[in-house]
Amino acid sequence: MTLGPLMVDLLGTTLSPEEREILQHPLVGGVILFSRNFDSAEQITRLCSEIHQLRDPHLLISVDHEGGRVQRFRQDFTRLPPVAAIGKVYMQHPQASLQKAEQTGWLMAAELRAVGIDFSFAPVLDLNYGISEVIGDRAFHRDPRAVTDIARAYIHGMKKAWMSAVGKHFPGHGAVEVDSHMGLPVDKRYLEDMLQADMLPFRQLCQKELAGIMPAHIVYEKNDAMPAGFSRFWLQDILRERFGFQGAILSDDLSMEGAAFIGGPLERAEAALSAGCDMVLVCNNPGSVVQVIDGLQIKPEPLRHARLVRLHGRHSMSRDDLLATAEWKQASETIAAYAPDPEMELNLA
Repeated sequence: MTLGPLMVDLLGTTLSPEEREILQHPLVGGVILFSRNFDSAEQITRLCSEIHQLRDPHLLISVDHEGGRVQRFRQDFTRLPPVAAIGKVYMQHPQASLQKAEQTGWLMAAELRAVGIDFSFAPVLDLNYGISEVIGDRAFHRDPRAVTDIARAYIHGMKKAWMSAVGKHFPGHGAVEVDSHMGLPVDKRYLEDMLQADMLPFRQLCQKELAGIMPAHIVYEKNDAMPAGFSRFWLQDILRERFGFQGAILSDDLSMEGAAFIGGPLERAEAALSAGCDMVLVCNNPGSVVQVIDGLQIKPEPLRHARLVRLHGRHSMSRDDLLATAEWKQASETIAAYAPDPEMELNLA
C-alpha cells in the first residue's frame, strides 16, 4: 500500500473507530500530532505504535516540535530553547554555536524518535527581520549565511538520531507582518532580492540536508499571484527545476486563513497537489478531512511515494534506553541551562 498525499490530525489521546477507518484510507499517508493528542511519554508511545501498526509501510507520524514557543510535548520531554538562543552567540562564538545547534537537533530528534515520531517539521529556515511576530525567535538568525550554517549543524544532529529534516517556510516567512494562520500575507519583494537573502538557506541545504520542505501561505506578488504553497512557479520552476530539490514538498495546514481564498477544503487540497505538493496537511477540522477523502481524485504516484518514504524515521531506541545514555544526560543538562521561560508558550493548534 503506497503512502497517500493526505496528512491528517486526531481529536484526542486515543484513536476512535472513525479515525482508524480514516487512517486506513489509501489517500491518507500521515498523521500530525498536536498538544491535545499528548498526555505523557508512555501514552504517546502507545498511540504512535497503534498508528504504525495500521499500515505497511506505516503511516508517517509528524509533529511541530521546534522548541521555545512551539513545542507540542512538554511533560516528560526536555524543554528546548527557541532556536534564536543558539543563533544569538553565532557571530562571537561560531564554533560553540554550531556545537550547541547539533546537540539541540540531536536531542529534539532522539526524544521524539524514542516515542515513535517519524519527524518534526524542523528546522525553521526563515530570517528574523524583527517584522514577523509569528516567526520571531523561531528563526535562528537575521543573516542568511548564519542561518545556513546553524541549520546545517542542527540537521546533522537530527540525522544522528535518524530523523529527516523538513525545512520551512519556503521561500521565506520572515519579512511579512501578517500571520498566515490569521490572514493572507503579501510580500512585495522581487525574486532577485530574495535569492540572496531568504532563499539562500533553502538553496544551500536542499541538495543534501533536507528531505522535505514546507512552503509558506504567502503571496509574493512580484513573482506570482498564488501563495507559494499553491504556486507552480515557486514549487516547480524554482524549487524543483532551479534549485534541483528532489525531496518531498509538504503543504502548511490547509485550514489556515492564508489558504482560505483558494476555496473549500477539497479545492485547497487539489490546488496544492496540482502545484507540486507531495502531501497536504488537512487539520483542525474533521469535516474537512471527510470532504477531501470523498472528493479527491488522484492516482498513486511511485515518485511521490518514494519521496514520502524517505521521511520515515529509522533505528530508534526505547525511551528508557535513551535516558540511560551519557549523550542524552549531557545534552539535556547543557540545553536546560538556556531553556526558555516555561510561561512563554505559543500553541499553534
